Amino acid sequence: MPPRTYLDHAATTPMTERARAAVLDGMARWANPSSPHGEGRAARAALEEARAQVAAAHGWPGEVLFTSGASESLAIALGRNTAGAIAISAVEHDAAIRAAGEGARVLPVGRDGLLDVNSVAALPAGTLVGVQWANSETGVRQPVAALAEAAHSAGCHLLVDAAQMPASEAESVAGADMVALSAHKRGGPPGVGALLVRDLALLRPSGGQERGYRGGTENLPGVLGYAAALAEPEPVENWAMLRARLDDALARSGGEVVAGGSPRHPAIGSYRLPGTPSTAQLIRLDLAGFSVSAGSACASGSLKPSHVLAALGYSEEAGREVIRVSFGRGTSIEEVDALIAAWRGIARATSRFAA
Repeated sequence: MPPRTYLDHAATTPMTERARAAVLDGMARWANPSSPHGEGRAARAALEEARAQVAAAHGWPGEVLFTSGASESLAIALGRNTAGAIAISAVEHDAAIRAAGEGARVLPVGRDGLLDVNSVAALPAGTLVGVQWANSETGVRQPVAALAEAAHSAGCHLLVDAAQMPASEAESVAGADMVALSAHKRGGPPGVGALLVRDLALLRPSGGQERGYRGGTENLPGVLGYAAALAEPEPVENWAMLRARLDDALARSGGEVVAGGSPRHPAIGSYRLPGTPSTAQLIRLDLAGFSVSAGSACASGSLKPSHVLAALGYSEEAGREVIRVSFGRGTSIEEVDALIAAWRGIARATSRFAA
């Protein structure tokens, strides 16, 4: 069996050492943070300290509501908002599409995957606009600062799905009104995330915990692990170098870099090998020891074509020829070069090797 190389970090990435230690510490603090006795108050103090750490890591002046992950954060923001209407881009995650509902307005993107700022500026006042910081399939980054300015000028509010955003990029969402976050994309544990809210008047309360906006006993071990993971920097510059290397090699070898001219997440690349289905590519790469995907983890196992690639103008056939590669903290140049060699082997076998 060949050694395994994991390159699907956009789906989930391993927990950091600090995060694992913090989760174990949280498990030792077994009391309910909502209990009034001494043990409960100690657990509450630890929870609130972690809340402050998450806020500080994102430079956020508003509220931090802990959730089970970005999907629940989006469900709360889109399902319990006080806005008059909802608009989302055509390339949003399935979780956002479900939460927005059938009545949401869908804003188109160009072939580059970018949302036109003018389409947001033209929305009716009071609309809640939902966009991804970076698309989980293509890595395309939306112009969040410009979108926030356009939304606010039109009297609208901006929700950013920042599940894929490194904490070091938090300044880019400073103008948002709500931000959905996920721990397991950042080296924290699965099953925990947060919704950053500038003004709680944007949401209808539901009762229970988290300032009355989410029910259920607080996940103290998960929250502590999340806060600890955010304290560990991610190698963003190294990711950019690795992805540029991968982009260049595959483009010179008969592949197409999806939205290669757009601003993109440095750790996410999407590539098409014309004439070779992504399923065939995934099988061959898996047998060679590489773990990659055919899009977001929530949709890659589905038989339906990618709505993201369709929004970029790809035909159903072309969209089924695309794979996604994503890096993590430990991804090395040797691993990327080995993937390039394996991918070129597939291209040779399908007579599409160009260089």
